[in-house]
Amino acid sequence: MSVRIFATPQDAEAAFYEALEHADLEAMMAVWAEDEEIVCVHPTGPRLAGLAEVRASWERIFAGGTDTRVQITHKVEMTGMMLAVNSVHENFSVPGGERPPAPVVATNVYLRSAAGWRMIVHHASPAPGPAAPGSDAPKILH
Repeated sequence: MSVRIFATPQDAEAAFYEALEHADLEAMMAVWAEDEEIVCVHPTGPRLAGLAEVRASWERIFAGGTDTRVQITHKVEMTGMMLAVNSVHENFSVPGGERPPAPVVATNVYLRSAAGWRMIVHHASPAPGPAAPGSDAPKILH
């Protein structure tokens, strides 16, 4: 699928978000491992497993084109010799949009292979809204 080698998980992640902003399916799939064990969860969507399901989901998302920008904030990186996990807030904006959509919380997992670093998991969920002032919401363990 791809001959591009990502030397670091940060290189792979930068390529992922660049492909997302440009609605570039081939660039997006170049980031993913060529493996049937990959997993992708889009906000409010089902769990997709395997290369065919992941590719089809991005193809549907990109079908409408995009003029979307995404700014990554609140990044937490954990990198080992063979595995890297990044937790981020994805802040999307559309030029001329009335108000920005709520941020998305995403976890991206990368595996180091002979082909460089490749994404094996992308799990994105809507970020919870800010707690109301004075809210005594109970803490929930997960």
